[in-house]
Amino acid sequence: MARRKKQSKNNKMRYLITKLMPRSPISEQYRTVRTNLQFSAVDEELRRIMVTSAGPGEGKSMTTANLAVVYAQQGKKVLLIDADLRKPTIHYTFRLDNLRGLSNILVGEASIEEAVSSSDVENLDLISCGPIPPNPSELLGSKRMEKMLEAASEMYDVVLLDTPPVLAVADAQILSGLADGVVLVVRSKHTEYEAAEKAIEALQAVNARVLGTVLNDRDKKEANYYYYYGTN
Repeated sequence: MARRKKQSKNNKMRYLITKLMPRSPISEQYRTVRTNLQFSAVDEELRRIMVTSAGPGEGKSMTTANLAVVYAQQGKKVLLIDADLRKPTIHYTFRLDNLRGLSNILVGEASIEEAVSSSDVENLDLISCGPIPPNPSELLGSKRMEKMLEAASEMYDVVLLDTPPVLAVADAQILSGLADGVVLVVRSKHTEYEAAEKAIEALQAVNARVLGTVLNDRDKKEANYYYYYGTN
């Protein structure tokens, strides 16, 4: 019985509200984030957007997945990449097998076309993590990763990258140099102010373009609530 309850809780955690309840207030907040991101780059189009957090358990992966859905609902051709080669989640969220993914591309075992999976959301394609490698940072900092993102940007209107937490490992800092902008996710009553500040400083230290912050899980009328504000 306890195991069944745990499985039910995990399923609830992986529930994409923007897909299942597109008219809900939370889905509207995701569309607001999307709009604010678009306005944050008036003179240039954001093609590669990286989403990260200061630490684990702050909701970055679900935020990235829901953002991918609202971009696709806008008619954009979207590619969501699970660039967390340590604790990947996209294959759980979208019910993929994860036998082939980003790690296969980065070691030369697969092309983008071979690694891409179609989702049940129109206009949204996915690249899961693939088999977890022993050297994530080296792979993410490789020329092959750079070339893969360049090719993906030619194939898709928007490429979203879900990355590990900034303060946990160097992966997010490495990938931030390949993105047009970075969004930091923080969780209400969970993320410490100093941790968020250190995460932004760490990104800025490598000249990452921090577009803003998404605060999630804020109590408002007993509902989760998401909003966006710029950091510049």
